[in-house]
Amino acid sequence: MSQQQADAVVVGSGLAGLVATYELTQAGRKVIVVDQENRNNLGGQAFWSLGGLFLVDTPEQRRLGIKDSAELALQDWMGSAGFDRDDEDFWPRQWARAYVDFASSTKRQYLHDLGLRITPVVGWAERGGGFADGHGNSVPRFHLTWGTGPEVVRVFAEPVLEAEKRGLVEFRFRHRVDDILIEGDAAVGVTGSVLAPTDLDRGVASSRDVVDDFEIRAGAVIVTSGGIGHNHDLIRENWPTDRLGPAPKTMISGVPAHVDGRMLGITESAGASLVNRDRMWHYTEGIHNWDPIWPDHAIRIIPGPSSLWLDANGNRLAPPNFPGFDTNSTMKAILSTGYDYSWFILTQSIIEKEFALSGSEQNPDITNKDLKFAAKSRLAKGAPGPVDAFTKHGVDFVVSDSLPELVAGMNAITRGPKLDLQHVERVVSARDAEMDNKFSKDAQLMAITNARQYLGDKLVRVAKPHRILDPEFGPLIAVRLNILTRKTLGGLETNLDSQVMRPDGTAFDGLFAAGEVAGFGGGGVHGYNALEGTFLGGCIFSGRAAGRAIARG
Repeated sequence: MSQQQADAVVVGSGLAGLVATYELTQAGRKVIVVDQENRNNLGGQAFWSLGGLFLVDTPEQRRLGIKDSAELALQDWMGSAGFDRDDEDFWPRQWARAYVDFASSTKRQYLHDLGLRITPVVGWAERGGGFADGHGNSVPRFHLTWGTGPEVVRVFAEPVLEAEKRGLVEFRFRHRVDDILIEGDAAVGVTGSVLAPTDLDRGVASSRDVVDDFEIRAGAVIVTSGGIGHNHDLIRENWPTDRLGPAPKTMISGVPAHVDGRMLGITESAGASLVNRDRMWHYTEGIHNWDPIWPDHAIRIIPGPSSLWLDANGNRLAPPNFPGFDTNSTMKAILSTGYDYSWFILTQSIIEKEFALSGSEQNPDITNKDLKFAAKSRLAKGAPGPVDAFTKHGVDFVVSDSLPELVAGMNAITRGPKLDLQHVERVVSARDAEMDNKFSKDAQLMAITNARQYLGDKLVRVAKPHRILDPEFGPLIAVRLNILTRKTLGGLETNLDSQVMRPDGTAFDGLFAAGEVAGFGGGGVHGYNALEGTFLGGCIFSGRAAGRAIARG
């Protein structure tokens, strides 16, 4: 019998894997980390993220006059999650309470001690469906990392790399796990294929040519391999048609090609419980990247609340389907038309203040922690450079000085019905007619007024209300919005130690899972809806739990 080579083998070198490895090395444990990609991809999908973190009752919130509490955050979380499954939601419910407690107590200090800092303006994401006890954030909680995703990765990667120099960590890149070794009732290691070496840049799709095989034995196995975001076939197989409507025919990928979901099936075949596989989190504001890194590379617009949102037929989406309010409700409304895309109509003034692009590479000022560049980029007149580049080069953008020209441009890139100019003009003009007073019966305009009561939104996020057809605020801009694949909300069922559960409800000896592969904790800590800023935090919290549990022995 082969001798144990490490205290733990971690399958995946993304954020959750790095956090688990960090915690293990802090306790002096030896770890082997395997990943099917090369070293350039250390940090995985988290590197590409905007770096938003869900935090509760922070100094940043209080300085902006935001009154938050653990009780309010838990009400928002549970109202959004909508847990309704007795068995599959048993552990997710417990994870939700534990995570909100973490986010409102020690999470900020834990990250601060590692060297992570956050920007002073707190964002208001997923503003909700209109009910106090329903989906959405009652207050702004999206804390943007100074340095975005790469900085979140750095604060864990650096101590792990130092542990590698001391011999506590061994990385085996281009090692693809194909099976989990089981002896008796316990996981004791992994086997798999060694893939052909490559020096490709981060995020670029790599070959799957096999050159050898391998076996690693360890005291514990931690699966941190991510979700199914680039596996469109698996997404369609699990798509919740009954809740959201038919799966989109056209999907673009918000994650690299290596986010393939392989380990979900492999771990389930080994005897693990896989739950809530129909729950997922994809975005409705996807645009094709004009300068792609991976296949079908998509970028998400993170919009302020002012753009007019039309479906493929040119009809305005009904409340609460406003930009940035209720992702799944908007997804259902879009797909109910029989088409898989929609439109924003807005002005230059709106795009300058309200458009942010998800992704570390789309925010070079904050990613590079360049204060002068950030001040110039965010406060100067004109759209930020990356946003402006999309208006010039993006295939989903139309810019025009008149509505007839704008609609003609939209019709040139439509994947469905041709828009009727007179109908679109009626929709836009009806909205504009509500601008004569500071009050309105238009729910979106009321939401904009509400948003501007928050200082952070008024200063840097929400444009001054104006008529869309007023040339003073032009030119006019239209954006074709596509379905962008991103997060897996269900996954491997785990207890609060991140130990994988079996279908019979017993813990799987030696097997742990963390991050997206575990639904960010428990097999679905978010339930049906995410509150944003919760994905990186879920990787951190669940990876931390796994590492500490194994270290305790």
